[in-house]
Amino acid sequence: MSQEQPRRPEEMEPVKYGDVFGVSGELADKPIAPQDAAMMQSAETAVLGQTQKGGPAAAMQAAAKVNVRAGVVSPDDVSSPAGNQGVTVTETDVPGSRIITESVAGQVVGQYVEAMPLPNEAGGGIIGAQAGITIGQALEASAHALGSKAVDRSDAAAIQAAEVRATGTNVITPGGVAATAQSAAAYNEGLIRDQDKVKLGNVLADATQKLPADKIATREDAEGVASAQQRNNINMSSPPGGVAASVAAAARLNERGL
Repeated sequence: MSQEQPRRPEEMEPVKYGDVFGVSGELADKPIAPQDAAMMQSAETAVLGQTQKGGPAAAMQAAAKVNVRAGVVSPDDVSSPAGNQGVTVTETDVPGSRIITESVAGQVVGQYVEAMPLPNEAGGGIIGAQAGITIGQALEASAHALGSKAVDRSDAAAIQAAEVRATGTNVITPGGVAATAQSAAAYNEGLIRDQDKVKLGNVLADATQKLPADKIATREDAEGVASAQQRNNINMSSPPGGVAASVAAAARLNERGL
């Protein structure tokens, strides 16, 4: 019986961004390059003090090494999306924690929550627990993570589900975040250029102030918001760092009681 011959390095398929992360468009088809990984490592170190074990930088470094060995990229290569639009690591502070969002060329490749102690104003020390992260705060975190994303129908559906769960009523508040998101999605559908469209950051920047009521995010809230977003998404998915992802991150942190 003949055995299949091993593939030569030049015949190997490169590890692309779409193979590792939930990204789309041009970025998804680009091989992960060594200088992309180096930029993400520097960004993580600048914000977090070190490269995160199992984080986006580590995943990019591993993929880039495979691509170099396969001969599909050189050690000095940088992909055009990362080179033109850069990589970022940002943090959004909410009571008792911070939400870390990592992006390449404006697309989220990683998001996670870190617990942070709260200051004890009365005693000058710190306290280790908090009531929890609210749905409104989770919406504001999404505004930081994907603020430049144009609002579409799936975003509007997720925001409406979040508002309903925060307020405990099916009545949409005139001028509230859900009504604004619905108007933005309808307006955006009539436009071609992305730069002309209303962005998530415009809608959700002051979500906690716009909501007539708010509540601590729970797993049930996260599931309801995710279901609404996925039902209205052509790919039946929720974008990393989006509304559903932010509510889910808040719910996970609240479950841990941090």
